[in-house]
Amino acid sequence: MSSILLTPPLAFLLYLVLVGTLAGAGWVLAGRSKAARLKGSAYASGEAASTTPAAPGGGSSFGIALFFAVLHLSVLMLGSSTFVASPLVILYLLGVMIALIALILG
Repeated sequence: MSSILLTPPLAFLLYLVLVGTLAGAGWVLAGRSKAARLKGSAYASGEAASTTPAAPGGGSSFGIALFFAVLHLSVLMLGSSTFVASPLVILYLLGVMIALIALILG
């Protein structure tokens, strides 16, 4: 019986029913809300919200993120490989080093 309950489709349906029940209980316990002007406004620890739009830039950190993504994925690939010190591994390492140097130099 326990192996049937742990099959992914049945477990997903059980969790879905559990989450639906808990969410429904939360809606019942929450009660009705009253409309207020301040509910839709931004809250910044008591300060007035800024009127200028924020423009977070991810351009400077994208190269660093890509560098570490290539680095981590290449270590994962090399760590999970079964061949050791073959010419293919050396060629792969050479390609990874070229890619990382290209990312460093921009």
